Amino acid sequence: GVPSGTELSRDNAATTQLDPLVLQRLPAAMAEGPCNPSSLHRRGRSARQLVETATDQIGNCLGTALDLPGGARMIYTGSGTEANNLILRGLTASRFILSKIEHPSVLAVGKWLEIQGKKVDWVQVNRSGEVCLENLSELLKHDSREPTLGSIMWANNETGVIQPIDEVALLCRQNNAKFHVDATQCVGKIPIQLDTSCLSSISFSAHKFHGPPGVGALWLAPGESLEPIMFGGEQQLESRPGTEPVALISGMGEAIDIACKNMPQTDSHCKSLRNHLENSLLKCFSSLVIQGIDSPRISSTSCVSFLGADRQAMLMALDLENIACSSGSACSSGSSPPSHVLQAMRCSEEEIQSSIRFAVSKFSTREEIDIAVERISRVYSRLRR
Repeated sequence: GVPSGTELSRDNAATTQLDPLVLQRLPAAMAEGPCNPSSLHRRGRSARQLVETATDQIGNCLGTALDLPGGARMIYTGSGTEANNLILRGLTASRFILSKIEHPSVLAVGKWLEIQGKKVDWVQVNRSGEVCLENLSELLKHDSREPTLGSIMWANNETGVIQPIDEVALLCRQNNAKFHVDATQCVGKIPIQLDTSCLSSISFSAHKFHGPPGVGALWLAPGESLEPIMFGGEQQLESRPGTEPVALISGMGEAIDIACKNMPQTDSHCKSLRNHLENSLLKCFSSLVIQGIDSPRISSTSCVSFLGADRQAMLMALDLENIACSSGSACSSGSSPPSHVLQAMRCSEEEIQSSIRFAVSKFSTREEIDIAVERISRVYSRLRR
């Protein structure tokens, strides 16, 4: 079996294990020497080539041409959080429509925009965790002549629920609104074809698909432009100044290439393990609630409410059992407030106060899940008394 000190059920929704093939690529990129892709000398041109190669890999995986004059472009950032801030603060709009289940990097900017005097409307979600299209349509039609930006995440980071992005994009287009998508949880996990979409922009981060931490990206559709939120350099057409992290970008390109080539096998593997985890727990405890189970979900994420137990006590006990999980977004886990996502879904207070998120990856094994189920069951049986 797995030794008791081995970490099980890694919190892959928070971050993922660096793929060994990507780990091999990073030293090779760093070994190129001092790399500044803005420099005109030979080493600078070599660094620029690494960035362009990675950009081609990313474009191929996301179904978008990134080498056409005046076409779509990729802006590299330090994280998905920075990418969300860059689009929400840099795109010219006087009105914003955001869902109540967004990542903290979107919610916090939305609250900041309200303080700045911008009009921010909040889309409701249903009990299954999907945005209410009727409510969104009503909001879009109201004050439709104002420059509007809608922002809805593609897959929720707590429940894994996939949002009806195509329908949302069409509604935004019909009402002359731009549409940004936080795709952090689904890039590399579900097929994406950006050039045939109605999206204005998407954000994502490498460490969510077994790439290196510290690098994210913002894709802009042709014709979209934004004002920078940082100043001091002309890199990336002055949209995001600062020397690009060549090795990290190269690693991101390699990671997304691997993820997309193996997507069907990975999706099947993760879905099998996630379902095995949920079904095994439900077999032991029929009172458990799997949040979003009736909606389409990414295959890696499961949010379980352990009725009768306190989530904080569960987290501490499971940590002692070497099971890495969370009670919400890792970006807000320092204070671990009740899940705003489950609150927006109008879950009962008991469900909210007992919810735990688990996440698997392509590196997870059935043996790990079996042992995790045994330990989770033991902890829950003790705590719910």
